[in-house]
Amino acid sequence: MGGWCKKRVSHSREPHISQVYVSTEPHQLPIVYRQEYNVHFGGIEKLHPFDAAKWGHIFQYLKDANLLNDDTVTKPNEVQHEDLLLVHTARYLKSLKWSWNVALIAEIPPLMFVPNFLVQSSYLRPMRFQTGGSILAGKLALERGWAINLGGGFHHCSKDKGGGFCPYADITLLVQFLFQYEHRRVKSAMIVDLDAHQGNGYERDFMNHTNVYIFDMYNCGIYPRDKRAKAAIRRCIELKHFTEDNEYLHKVEENLEAALREFHPDIMVYNAGTDVLDGDRLGLLAISAQGIIRRDELVFMKARERRVPIVMLTSGGYLKKTARIIADSILNLHDLGLIS
Repeated sequence: MGGWCKKRVSHSREPHISQVYVSTEPHQLPIVYRQEYNVHFGGIEKLHPFDAAKWGHIFQYLKDANLLNDDTVTKPNEVQHEDLLLVHTARYLKSLKWSWNVALIAEIPPLMFVPNFLVQSSYLRPMRFQTGGSILAGKLALERGWAINLGGGFHHCSKDKGGGFCPYADITLLVQFLFQYEHRRVKSAMIVDLDAHQGNGYERDFMNHTNVYIFDMYNCGIYPRDKRAKAAIRRCIELKHFTEDNEYLHKVEENLEAALREFHPDIMVYNAGTDVLDGDRLGLLAISAQGIIRRDELVFMKARERRVPIVMLTSGGYLKKTARIIADSILNLHDLGLIS
């Protein structure tokens, strides 16, 4: 690993030197992951439909395909309390010290009976590593043209409220870190959210921010149905239950092309949820594995054609087979030369 790219976060009384922006070596790929991403909670995590080891499975598939290894992957640091204060309110962060509140956010009711120090170490700490990974991936995308965080995409969390398995607002943090510390290069951002659910967290955070263009395509018949947050979306495409590949891919391509004609961002944040997969009982769409791979290809192609740096987050996906699909999609991007 390289050294630190030190950033000052001055929301606390003493200046905080952030260690989120890790310097990388030339041989390292802008693919971000570390084993601490994965949630292990003595089996309690199995009460949630989410694959709590999805991120490790993606990494293993990519290792097996010889795309990367423990030396070439970029390992992020855990985001610290002072880093989170760039976006989050102190009151919200304090609320995470109550297990019952975290249980509501994680949608795992038994967590409310678990001592908070265990909740912190087994669930919130992995989420802080993933959040650090998202922020770092934003910097890497500027440097390399693209980056992929194998975790992150907590799009239901805003500065003062978590939900939907999303305890930290990593998308808002990614963008705000770039605006604050890379402001000479990044003055505008486009968020392309193709998770099956509406990205209401960052939408609430970026309400009335004209320099952030939000493209959100989601199933309008499922959680969170946030009408207030919807007002922040510049290009909103609402899907019906069990939408299939042809309609879905046509809407992705047509609307992304139109969005990029309307707005030319300095960076694109792509929230690439795989809960659109056919059979996902929370997403309730009917997109095939090949449809997801083609979707990711379209988004990267549009960004790369315009030389817009792109950072991809893996976000939601509630079936065990989604890890393989994500890995296959990344391998396809590599084979096509869209990532190198």
